Amino acid sequence: MSLTLTEQDRLTLQTAAWGAVSLMSAAGAAGSAHRAATEGSVALASATGRIGHVLAKAPKGVKYGKTVADLADQVLPALTAAMTLLKRQDPAEAGDFRRTVLIAVEATTRGEAGPAMTEMARKITEALDVASATSGSRGVQTDAAAQDRPELQKVIQEIVDSGFTGVSLRVHDKRGEWAGSAGVAELGQNTEPPVDGHVRIGSNTKTFTATVVLQLVAEGRIALDSSVDDYLPEFGLDRRITVRMLLQHTSGIFNFTGDFDPDGTFAPGIPATPAGKEWVDNRFHTYRPEELVRLALSKPARFEPGTDWSYANTNYVLARLLIEKVTGRPVAEEMHRLILGPLGLTGTVQPAGETDIPEPHAHAYYRYEEDGQTLIVDVTRHNPSWISSGGDMISTTRDLHTFISALLGGKLLPAELLAEMCTPEAKAGYGLGVFVQEAPGGGTVITHNGGMAGHAALLYSTPDGSKTLTAALNYVDDAALSLGAAFQQATQRLVAEVFGNEQTRPAQ
Repeated sequence: MSLTLTEQDRLTLQTAAWGAVSLMSAAGAAGSAHRAATEGSVALASATGRIGHVLAKAPKGVKYGKTVADLADQVLPALTAAMTLLKRQDPAEAGDFRRTVLIAVEATTRGEAGPAMTEMARKITEALDVASATSGSRGVQTDAAAQDRPELQKVIQEIVDSGFTGVSLRVHDKRGEWAGSAGVAELGQNTEPPVDGHVRIGSNTKTFTATVVLQLVAEGRIALDSSVDDYLPEFGLDRRITVRMLLQHTSGIFNFTGDFDPDGTFAPGIPATPAGKEWVDNRFHTYRPEELVRLALSKPARFEPGTDWSYANTNYVLARLLIEKVTGRPVAEEMHRLILGPLGLTGTVQPAGETDIPEPHAHAYYRYEEDGQTLIVDVTRHNPSWISSGGDMISTTRDLHTFISALLGGKLLPAELLAEMCTPEAKAGYGLGVFVQEAPGGGTVITHNGGMAGHAALLYSTPDGSKTLTAALNYVDDAALSLGAAFQQATQRLVAEVFGNEQTRPAQ
């Protein structure tokens, strides 16, 4: 088999392997941390096969946590991610990686392992073995009990039959993990969408962005109920608009991709996807986030701050600028520091104007009329700066599962802030970056879906993160949003199938 590693893949492998040594060293720091680190580092040079030269180098620019707990939270997911990406390409290389890490772990002990080192060695082994699933395009399972799920395959085939080009679905529940796909990855071809392919996740980005803001609240760098004008005075915002209102869409600020006036007429913004040929022709244009905000602020406010609810991408561009102002770093760097790195989300990217999407991926399309002809354009490549941190991210169904289960499982936010996030306002049931909805069988689901010019992603979970549904869809978009009704029906059908058979615990 072939093995192709991107620079990010190499960094993941190095971070995981060298981090395992650092974790063991920290766990044994009472007497021989330096010796343990030295012995473990030497052992990494024993890696064989095509990963040998990768593991021989320590990762550059990676800052490991200072405590054993911080290191474990950073390294253990990275080990699982490393095994996953290798197993998808070459199981033999995955085996070499596992053996090398365990040799390095053993070398750090030299027969002197105390209880802390023994426990960390156990957790490292467990993290390496979590990624034991095999890969394929249809019906991939990590648990024998999950293998027979014809009802899930039937649902995604029905979605394709309703007009979508392709669907990839991943479900984690008490029966284990199931993943499968239906339809095609590319028009005119027969290949199914990759089960763990990349997809533009659209407004699922808002959940990631809101989580970063709340993590900065936890660090004491942002106050949730402070005026946004205190942080971003250059825009002259209404001082009644708070950080909470941005995350909850209660600011009243105009939506720069277009909004509806009180009389129901549509007030256009920038050329967004409903703009037809104008968006197609404009899809490689670069927008600065400040430009998007100033356009929105040139329009009348929808309502007085805090008095109503209206979904506006502008809120999340302001959230991005807020993150960058208080940290002094690009939002992508903060996203990696706080979420992507600690969780080992190697398939997740926050673009900075790049037009490409990593392989593998299904294709996205856009349809419009010109001179009496219907034209369909492949828009998989485009510049997502037009939607900024309200919808620009790329991910996989696997990474989306890891993210939402970690978030709702309490691994990213303190309990009190997670409770704030999952407390909905009254009109739309929107919390802080998530919708809180009633499940078909009773109880609650936490969700945030997103569509992005021929790509879409679904994200659903029980409030404790124990059951999740993540999906990637590719389709032919158009100015009439003609698949909108089918999209709503498809999501309802999936949610009913996965969450409708048992009570789920209400959000706390």
